[in-house]
Amino acid sequence: MSMGWSTHRLLLLRELQLRGTITAVASALRYSPSTVSQQLAQLEREVGAPLLQADGRRVRLTPQGETVAAHAARLMALEEQARAEIDIAHATPPHVRIAALQTSAHALLSRMLDVLAVSHPAMRVDVWVLPPEEGLFEVEARGFDLAIAEQYPGHTRERRPGLDRVVLGRDPIRLAVGPDSPVTSLADTKDLPWVMEPVGTAVRTWSVQQCREAGFEPDVRYSAADLLAQVRLISSGHAVGLLPEQLLTTEDTPVTLIDLPGSPSRELFTAARESSRDTSGIVAVRAALERAFHHTRAA
Repeated sequence: MSMGWSTHRLLLLRELQLRGTITAVASALRYSPSTVSQQLAQLEREVGAPLLQADGRRVRLTPQGETVAAHAARLMALEEQARAEIDIAHATPPHVRIAALQTSAHALLSRMLDVLAVSHPAMRVDVWVLPPEEGLFEVEARGFDLAIAEQYPGHTRERRPGLDRVVLGRDPIRLAVGPDSPVTSLADTKDLPWVMEPVGTAVRTWSVQQCREAGFEPDVRYSAADLLAQVRLISSGHAVGLLPEQLLTTEDTPVTLIDLPGSPSRELFTAARESSRDTSGIVAVRAALERAFHHTRAA
């Protein structure tokens, strides 16, 4: 007699729906691809319907597979809510895994941990510095519990199902040039070398658009996801760039900041799963981040 569908195998199917390939699922969960394939084949037998179909060298979910994966997502959300209630009842110290964009990790992390050390001394916080695109995805996929992310004017980020957002604040963006640079406006950088984040990132798209609106195509000679590397290039006079104010809050490297037309700013926000947003750990981390953010703004 069947005892129902395996929760573990349902998790694998949900991971495949999110990550797209069996290889990616295996890598994320530290299994071999053959093990993942075998478990999904067993789930098909449990369900009694085809869940996967070949798509070239890959597989994709059938309509029945999409239905079962959606059921798996709801099941995992209910399990997370139940675990949170149990942890509260037993006063289990919270453990929160955070995916933070570099600037926020640089400017907010130490202050956030100082606040939590007082308010929740038994809490464990793990932090990885990741691009917002990756961090938000991994929160949905349960690789992390909270993401600190950003979005630029006119470039809103995808609203992922099952995630909530809480705005942390706004961070001005300015043109950054070397301390001895004669540049006084964005238009003055027309013939200068630029440093920007890699192609495909929201900030790169936004930055190029600002230059085009100023009447030129930027000469991007340097591409760096590491914003501190960008600051060093700008400070030494080898490049110019567009930098968020938060990055420079605790940075001693000298640069000159020039206001941009319209005084643009990026929006900083946190994202968590709706099934865990009310847990003591998420609530505490968000409160600590808010205090840290306002502290840097007041500094």
